[in-house]
Amino acid sequence: MGSGCDSGHETHPDHRLVIAVTGGTHEEFREYVVARGPTLLRAAYQLTGHPSDAEDLLQAALVKTYLAWDRIQERAAMDAYVRRAMVNINISWWRRRKLEEYPSEELPEPVLTGGYGYLPERVEQALDRLPTRMRAAVMLRYYEDMTEPEIAKALGISVGTVKSTVSRAMAKLRGDLTIPEQRQLEPQA
Repeated sequence: MGSGCDSGHETHPDHRLVIAVTGGTHEEFREYVVARGPTLLRAAYQLTGHPSDAEDLLQAALVKTYLAWDRIQERAAMDAYVRRAMVNINISWWRRRKLEEYPSEELPEPVLTGGYGYLPERVEQALDRLPTRMRAAVMLRYYEDMTEPEIAKALGISVGTVKSTVSRAMAKLRGDLTIPEQRQLEPQA
């Protein structure tokens, strides 16, 4: 029976004052965050792609939500409100970031550092190492921009076989194009 917020049975005197002043909003909001926080954090991570940015984004969205708590009529739609706030905040942050790269007339060819070769050549070599049907499926899908049913018809195989063939081919290509140091699970001592 502690006096902390998480004890569940007793409420700290300061917390009772906040609840009295806010009409219970604080406690209701806290319960919402405890219940839905992990799910909302996953959504924030999907937006930002970085754990600490996701935490910052969720916190900013929850502040906006708390400030609007009394105006939100539909409690069942609370997740949608928080998610929309996260999207809006993320867009706002993105717009404020200073551009570090500027558009140019020409795109540079990607080159791998460390002497591993010119990337387009390495891709071509990796494609050449694929079995015939895999190579054909990848070429038709990504170079000819054909749909899976079109590829199935052209190769005389089922759509499911096209899907699995392309998937296995792409996995093989990714493995072939990985820099050798990236293939190791642990760095050498």
